[in-house]
Amino acid sequence: MLKILGSATSFARACHRREVLNIGALGAFGLTLPALLKLKAFAASEPLLDTGKSFGAAKRVLLLYLQGAASQFETWDPKPDAPEEIRGQWGAIDTSVPGVHICEKLPKVARLVDRLAIVRSMTHDHNNHSNLYTLTGFPALDFTSETNPRDGRHHPFFGSVLDYLGNHVEQAGPRALPQNMGLPFQFSTHSPFFRRAGPYGTFLGQGYDPVWTEFEGQATQQVKRVVLFDQNETQQIADPFLGITPDSRLHVSRDARLRPEMTLDRLSTRRTLLQQLDDQYEYLDRSLAGGSLDRFSEMAYSMMTSPTLREALDVGREPDALREQYGMNLFGQSVLTARRLLEAGCPLVSVFWDEYKIVNTAWDTHFDHFTRLGNELLPGFDSAVSSLLLDMESRGMLQDTLVLCLSEHGRTPKIEKNKRGGGRDHWSKAYSVMLAGAGIRRGTVVGASDSQGAFVKDRPVTPEDILATLYHLKGIPSDTTIPDRLNRPVRLVESGQVISELLA
Repeated sequence: MLKILGSATSFARACHRREVLNIGALGAFGLTLPALLKLKAFAASEPLLDTGKSFGAAKRVLLLYLQGAASQFETWDPKPDAPEEIRGQWGAIDTSVPGVHICEKLPKVARLVDRLAIVRSMTHDHNNHSNLYTLTGFPALDFTSETNPRDGRHHPFFGSVLDYLGNHVEQAGPRALPQNMGLPFQFSTHSPFFRRAGPYGTFLGQGYDPVWTEFEGQATQQVKRVVLFDQNETQQIADPFLGITPDSRLHVSRDARLRPEMTLDRLSTRRTLLQQLDDQYEYLDRSLAGGSLDRFSEMAYSMMTSPTLREALDVGREPDALREQYGMNLFGQSVLTARRLLEAGCPLVSVFWDEYKIVNTAWDTHFDHFTRLGNELLPGFDSAVSSLLLDMESRGMLQDTLVLCLSEHGRTPKIEKNKRGGGRDHWSKAYSVMLAGAGIRRGTVVGASDSQGAFVKDRPVTPEDILATLYHLKGIPSDTTIPDRLNRPVRLVESGQVISELLA
């Protein structure tokens, strides 16, 4: 076992794997995290230069992810002339772009359609919560894989790819903010059955997972939720996505916080001891797994000792009126917090409207479809997204921030009758997403579905195309590769094409 408090000559020998793991036990986060994250990171090839329309326009990225699959009919692609069993309970509303209509339950967003772009022709063949395909560009091989975040066959989240490439190309030093943050809590950890795949570093290493926050606060409303496996059973849930108290906050995950007994003095002492080992990490730095150990140690230390992250997460610094405009619920306050993080210097933030306590919640509206959309989902979405666009525009942030509002697929044209209020089931043949901000042509609608919203009529678009467009707007050439676990080059997307109609 390596001796930490011995003489300097104790460190002159090369570290073996077992010794490296023991060293990791001295890390700053519960004395394990920085080294262990680093040991799972890989080196990257530098992207080539590229030119083109809107190339590199996005300096920051904000992902708004509607987990569960938002209905295209009740958001971006209503069908008011379709039969009632297809069009549903609500009609369409005029927007700020003549001839473009969206669901009447989104009146605030409707006034801002001239600031955004809608893709109405999303389509793919992966019809069961294809979060992995949407967020990485590579679909799961089976449902077991889709519900295993650490499946070795997965490809990395686009946010992890951006973090990874930025780290290796820019060679930046320690930063006060993580480069890839996820809000309001780690994806699908409040699900009672499934741990869904998607937003993870996978073969890039766990060090490129998003830095997650945790929600600490109190929900103000309760609601009955239908239990998935028994439609006759309901469960009362205090759901923070319905409402939270004003003193509720997001904090850095407990796994990434300074323990109460670890004072800054003690932390600095431990850090000094760890730095004595730097010379012995040279052989690790030449390996794929060792390419970013120093980076993660520095990032860990910076996160815990700098006030920048704590201040950015303190949404209470915002005026009460603005917080109310975003919505005093978990999604609204997370979106506002995301704007604060972006403004403070975090280049990529993801906000997940995720299921909570019960499967088939969030935007997975198999049951109580219209009640949940009308009372919970659409009002919260309308307030948060409209406030975000206006807020970012007033601060000059929208011109260089790409906003993506994605969902893994859509919902069935026909409303399915069931014992609990009816709903729409999964449907990936035609659905819609929204983009706004840096490099996006404002007031644009790309593609079209047929008269019943069932199939794409014009200009099919895949999740890979969305990601190819994202990488283009971030200034990453289409032929960029990253190394997999065997150091083989892997393209960022396999067959996606930049959607030229979206570009300003």
